[in-house]
Amino acid sequence: MAAERTPRSLIVSFYGAFGRGAGPGAGSARVPVAALIRLLGAVGVDAPAVRSAVSRLKRRGLLLPVRHEGEAAYALSPAARTLLDDGDRRIYRREAPAGPGDWLLAVFSVPESERRKRHLLRSRLARLGFGQAAPGVWIAPAHVAEETRHTLRRLELAPYVDLFRGTHEGFTPTRESVARWWDLPATAKLHEAFLDAHEPVLRRWSAPAAAGQDAYRDYLLALDAWRHLPYADPGLPPEVLPPDWPGGRAAEVFAALDDLLRAPADGYVAAELAGAARR
Repeated sequence: MAAERTPRSLIVSFYGAFGRGAGPGAGSARVPVAALIRLLGAVGVDAPAVRSAVSRLKRRGLLLPVRHEGEAAYALSPAARTLLDDGDRRIYRREAPAGPGDWLLAVFSVPESERRKRHLLRSRLARLGFGQAAPGVWIAPAHVAEETRHTLRRLELAPYVDLFRGTHEGFTPTRESVARWWDLPATAKLHEAFLDAHEPVLRRWSAPAAAGQDAYRDYLLALDAWRHLPYADPGLPPEVLPPDWPGGRAAEVFAALDDLLRAPADGYVAAELAGAARR
């Protein structure tokens, strides 16, 4: 299920898009608090909400306090950067989902004495986009295997889980089984809500050249709305989805907005941060 837009979610989206330095392997960008307040103000978040959300992210170990040009600033922690790097594979995935014959099965057993880990495991599998096929048996498209292994190892949950890849050979047609394993109507509504909010934005930007604060604002809001959807809908094969499934169109709209707005949004944020350093 997609998370409701919150100051904390917008800050995570901001750092994911603009706070990771110059490229792979680069250090995380240091964003002064005053600049972050101005940049989040452009998407409707006031200063107290920014400070409160930053404090929560700091307590969770996702943001680290640093000094930048003599100002208080925050950068991503190594753990946060790893999480965002993992998320990129889903958020920016452009290839078509695999065919319906290749599935990943997670079978787990957690002792009653470690029930907290059982809850963590279930919630993490759900967040990775798995559907529940039976008690202790969860299923997902096979292309999430690498991310699943990485996540379970990072959370020290791997000893409780066996992973299998294979085909669905049950007596119920795969399309009917998928409709039982995932809440497809609820996920379709998430895609439709994204389209309602952002398809008009795409139409507006398709004519004029994107630039400045408007491009940054529209890009960050689209990214924040989109980045949860590839987890609610983990890329299920089209063959097992309803014929009017809106997920493909939603992915196309986000990809088009990313193509149009990412570069001017980067330029706007870079100018703002450079200006902050001169103030």
